[in-house]
Amino acid sequence: METVIRLSIALGIFLIMIGWEALRPRRKQSPDRKQRWPINIGLALFNMLLMRLTVGGAAYLSAVYAQEQSWGLLNIFDIQGWPAVAVTLIALDFAIYGQHVLSHKWLLLWRLHQIHHTDIAFDATTAVRFHPLEIVFSMLYKIAWILLLGADPLAVIAFEIILNGAATFNHGNVDIPERVDKMLRWLIVTPDMHRIHHSTIQVETDSNYGFSISCWDRLCGTYRAEPKQAQTEMPIGLAPFRNPEELGLANLLRLPFSALRRE
Repeated sequence: METVIRLSIALGIFLIMIGWEALRPRRKQSPDRKQRWPINIGLALFNMLLMRLTVGGAAYLSAVYAQEQSWGLLNIFDIQGWPAVAVTLIALDFAIYGQHVLSHKWLLLWRLHQIHHTDIAFDATTAVRFHPLEIVFSMLYKIAWILLLGADPLAVIAFEIILNGAATFNHGNVDIPERVDKMLRWLIVTPDMHRIHHSTIQVETDSNYGFSISCWDRLCGTYRAEPKQAQTEMPIGLAPFRNPEELGLANLLRLPFSALRRE
């Protein structure tokens, strides 16, 4: 049931975002969606199947187990109810921020994470463009944090829903008025904020790592307000990967095991 709820909400948010993109796009997309979407959605479907057959649902089950065994900081200090939910949501969001930074700084993880950044356009489907091994690592990483926290099980489900929804939103090719965007950025990560992270310029790629709560980048000194080029003109992706013909599904699955490309 937990999986059905999460997937239903995720699909609903995805449909809303691609509708919004069609009505009010921020950028003119190139290459065409017919070339990119089958790859990104194909990766998403492959990852969903892999998780279903391996560690799917493990985050929630780990939280239940930690609660039953009285493991983790929240259980040690007997923090329950809404305070436990709030701590779980905030701590896990910071943990994902930390994982994202680590994925750019640790070469082994970058081999996996680069697949996400090889997309040379930016829209809601980019949010699901991840290598299967990175998805598995991310789940194991979350489980470790859940056990450490003794995270509230319902808060873990809520966090997964928020994380998926926020990722779909902040990868959206949607036009939000600049004044509204600036206000939203004080609380959440907006598409204009996260798009900078997908720039081909290294100093911009190494910024704006947050997925949902925007404060971590400001607090940790990784926030960048604007790209060097206009949002509508800045190149997206990685400099060594500019040929769409090289970015097919099979090539992306093999990419972590190939020689790293330098700019």
